[in-house]
Amino acid sequence: MEYNRSTFSILFYLNTSKKKKSGKSPVMGRISVDGKSTAFSTGIDILPSEWNALKGLATGKDNISVNKQIGNCRTKLEEYYKTMVENYGFVTAELLKNALRGIGTSQNTVMQEFADLVEEKRKSVGIRIVASSYCIYPAAYRHFKGFLRHKYNADDIPFNMVNIAMVEEFAYYLKIDARLAARTARSTMKPFRTVVRRAYNKGLLRNDPFFDYVPEKILSNPRWLSHDEIDRLMKIRISSPALNFVRDMFLFSTFTGISYIDLKNLRHTDIGKREDGSLWIILNRQKTGISSYIPLLEFPKNIIDKYMGTKFSGDDGKVFKMRSSASVNGHLKELAKLAGIDRQLNYHQSRHSFGTEICLSQGVPIETLSKMMGHKSIKTTQIYAEVTRTKINEDMTSLAERIEGKYELVE
Repeated sequence: MEYNRSTFSILFYLNTSKKKKSGKSPVMGRISVDGKSTAFSTGIDILPSEWNALKGLATGKDNISVNKQIGNCRTKLEEYYKTMVENYGFVTAELLKNALRGIGTSQNTVMQEFADLVEEKRKSVGIRIVASSYCIYPAAYRHFKGFLRHKYNADDIPFNMVNIAMVEEFAYYLKIDARLAARTARSTMKPFRTVVRRAYNKGLLRNDPFFDYVPEKILSNPRWLSHDEIDRLMKIRISSPALNFVRDMFLFSTFTGISYIDLKNLRHTDIGKREDGSLWIILNRQKTGISSYIPLLEFPKNIIDKYMGTKFSGDDGKVFKMRSSASVNGHLKELAKLAGIDRQLNYHQSRHSFGTEICLSQGVPIETLSKMMGHKSIKTTQIYAEVTRTKINEDMTSLAERIEGKYELVE
């Protein structure tokens, strides 16, 4: 968008309402762009008798240096105006004032803003976010840098180049060129969206390119295991002690809702006995810091007893000696094959299975489940309720197919 210079003006005036003890008043500047204006201080004080309001300049030979300062200020603003129009395609009075004060002049490219976001998130690890949540930000930074080189043969671009077309091109690049899974590509777009929103809030973008962007819907297999799939996992015969242990840990998570990292850090001190003799797991989730209160069912209690005092028993007070996530994922892939489960197993599924198959579908109230899962808000737990309704629909559809034609009314 091109701007006519008539929309841009600079006025210098004396603020006589703030007269100092010396009798002098501050020289102020007012920047106006498209009918909107903002004032700033020049840092100059002068006597009202030495000020020409019509010219916006000081009078007398003793004030030549004052007029030179005012002239330099005007020249800088005009240069900033020209640069912003050329680089961004638009300019505001507030942006010009910030540029004059040295604010935002170096934060006007996408990769610079992206780098700032990554650094802010790095400093927040352990305070506002966990390390696993931070990893997506540097990954997204690297992917966008690769996108710029692939698409534009550039290392950085000004924000005026960012539009809805570029947003969609980046999403396409992640899926096709970077070959990311649909869910990973979608999560990689989120840091870029944050960068763009920050730029929009700073006035570096006139419009938000993500306003009209609709992420592609992800079609995936159910996140939970069915009763039949859980039963098959429990019944497969395994000769390898290591593989058997991985299976049992996955099932322990399925019957407690504990995530992989919380299971890895589970200590005997996290398990307590109540007055009625029941055993409970009480711990703070590493991901959110929220407390979980989980009564131990007979099955997970048996798993604890099974590995007590064995080579799979944990050190330094830990209940289990968990394997690395890479090793676990390899074993889970093997277990899925042995159990005839046609999808990759992971600890998100075991946790979802606890929420749906073990609890909600068996009549456990959603408020109780929320406490056991350690959710910050019951709104998060309600996702499991939606999943359960989907599961009910699938189960009833399957039932309808099995009993079709078996029952008839007698005439």
